[in-house]
Amino acid sequence: MGDVRKVQVGDVQLAYRGWGQADAPPAVLLHGLGEDGEDWRGVVGRLATTHRVFALDQRGHGRSDWPGEYGFERWRDDAIGFVRALDLGPVALIGHSLGGTTALLLAAHRPDLVSRLIAEEPAPPVPADPLQQVPAPPPGPAAFDWQAKVAAVAERNAPAPHWWASLSAITAPTLVVAGGSTSHIPQRHLAELADAIPDARLVTVEGAGHLVHEERPGEYLAAVTSLLRN
Repeated sequence: MGDVRKVQVGDVQLAYRGWGQADAPPAVLLHGLGEDGEDWRGVVGRLATTHRVFALDQRGHGRSDWPGEYGFERWRDDAIGFVRALDLGPVALIGHSLGGTTALLLAAHRPDLVSRLIAEEPAPPVPADPLQQVPAPPPGPAAFDWQAKVAAVAERNAPAPHWWASLSAITAPTLVVAGGSTSHIPQRHLAELADAIPDARLVTVEGAGHLVHEERPGEYLAAVTSLLRN
């Protein structure tokens, strides 16, 4: 993977990796809970043939700061600050799981910063059913700040009501990537989410589960690059 660099965004330093030509259109990648920018290693090489790619470590993860204060709108605002600090916008915004939800909120809040949007298996902004529980943190050195999981579970159980309504403000052509029946994300919610976004389509990679870009990188890239080309 690329060399790790850091940039100050508000009250946190955010780590990121970059690839591709400096004059290529920018793409920003947002990982899922418990991961970091390395999570994209299986697909970033292909993306970097057409885009200048930035894979961010979100707050509480990887080499970015772990300030102890988390939530989807904090992750959203960090990503907005990152795009502005590096003077990148508008960008192709690509997120998985927690990063997919963050990407949706960013595209709704600041549509001017997003040229294309890919949300892979995002946590839909509807109350989890059944309600999620926070287990005890695993033993040994922490891979990420467990308080980030506590915050994410709390907001999955009781998301802000305006999040769903805000989806209609997304103007970027959007791809919602679903992993099919083996995913723990209710697939009907992803279909409803795609319907709520004005210019969105849903692609289901049946059998991929929650980790589409890892389990089926070829099918994932075919769908993503099709959107990025148009």
